[in-house]
Amino acid sequence: MSILKKLIENNKFENISAVTEVSGIVRGFEGNIVETDGFPASVGSVCEIESLDAYKTSAEVIGFRNNKNLIALHNTDTKLKVGSRVRLVDEGVNIGVGESLLGRVIDGMGNPLDGKRLEKFTDNWPLNGKAVNPLERKKITSTFNVGVRTINSIVTIGKGQRIGIIAGSGVGKSVLLQMMSKYSESDVVVVGLIGERAREVKIMVDSLLSHDKNNKIIIVAVPADRSPLLRMRGANRCTAIAEYFRSKGKNVLLIMDSLTRVAHAKREIGLSLGEQPTSKGYTPSVISMIPALIERAGSGNISEGNITAFYTVLADADDHNDPVVDSARAILDGHIVLSREHAQLGIYPAIDIQNSISRVMDDIVTEEHKKLSRELKRLVSVYKESRDLVLMGGYSKGQDKSIDKAHEMWPKIVEFMKQDNLENETFEGSFEKLKALLEKTV
Repeated sequence: MSILKKLIENNKFENISAVTEVSGIVRGFEGNIVETDGFPASVGSVCEIESLDAYKTSAEVIGFRNNKNLIALHNTDTKLKVGSRVRLVDEGVNIGVGESLLGRVIDGMGNPLDGKRLEKFTDNWPLNGKAVNPLERKKITSTFNVGVRTINSIVTIGKGQRIGIIAGSGVGKSVLLQMMSKYSESDVVVVGLIGERAREVKIMVDSLLSHDKNNKIIIVAVPADRSPLLRMRGANRCTAIAEYFRSKGKNVLLIMDSLTRVAHAKREIGLSLGEQPTSKGYTPSVISMIPALIERAGSGNISEGNITAFYTVLADADDHNDPVVDSARAILDGHIVLSREHAQLGIYPAIDIQNSISRVMDDIVTEEHKKLSRELKRLVSVYKESRDLVLMGGYSKGQDKSIDKAHEMWPKIVEFMKQDNLENETFEGSFEKLKALLEKTV
């Protein structure tokens, strides 16, 4: 352990035992925050605390106050007492990574959840990532097939792009993520299920692994009942794993479900440390955490691969001006909005193509593709703006050619947007169907 090494080097201890430990005792605790002696440790270090039931529980250093360490418990039901021994286990800087993770399900601490033994890791990677010089990042020049027709054709994604999926509850977000995980053209898929319901985690894991014939999917699952520290570690761990495979030249798909739950975890930690809440109770550290996490994804340098990342952002009560939605939208390279109206009409995936945008699409598709996608968006916009007028009898056919065309095309557009979750659509196939749909309108 590097802290011990530093202590030995700095103090020139000659007869120190190999079992020398850095430790302290519990001085007080409130909620999940434990106050201990100020033994040498950095933020993020993992500790072990002796509990009353004779078990040892893990915890993590989250801050310092009055020459004491503030430690958050990983297990919220742990029984402690003042005087319990605390031992430094790991500085928490690096995590084990390697090919052995492929096809596996792990938790926020890297422990296997699928009941199988995890092989020894071949490499290490910083949990909080390695900074990438922005001037060394590759430009996004090629398209990324996600297997979903509407996204491929209307909101085209590029390799190395970061996209938000903004949705309320119950509009098909999880099914869309499953489709992209199974059908995307990527070398490695890293899925972070952070703060989700245990039932949904089970369904998602079973669905993904049953289609993972090539063992390319890695799942980091930290359900909602786990501590905020574990949820944060889960988000950082799945991002670190994606960074590692990018450094190996792989084309990586990173899916994080959800960024909002990560923000909630960070808010809990911030409030525990005494941060002042701002908009909707979010602390300043939450707003700074979002771009720090997202910026770790994207294109690597010329010798590396790419991380194409999708972050789900929950719009509570369908409020798209939520602080997390706002912050994420500002730093992402585009966003896909899922429409409750489309879901109610049975249009799945329920993608609102009017309000969805890819900021790199114009740079990676042909002029013909751009022209067709804009025409489809225009027709959908005209239809929705005139729908109520037509239904109320305030419009007669023949008064406006655009309105007539939009209403004539709407049933065909709906069929184009619909896609069964077992249907895999190629990028070329998506474009050809878009072209066939609009061949006489442009």
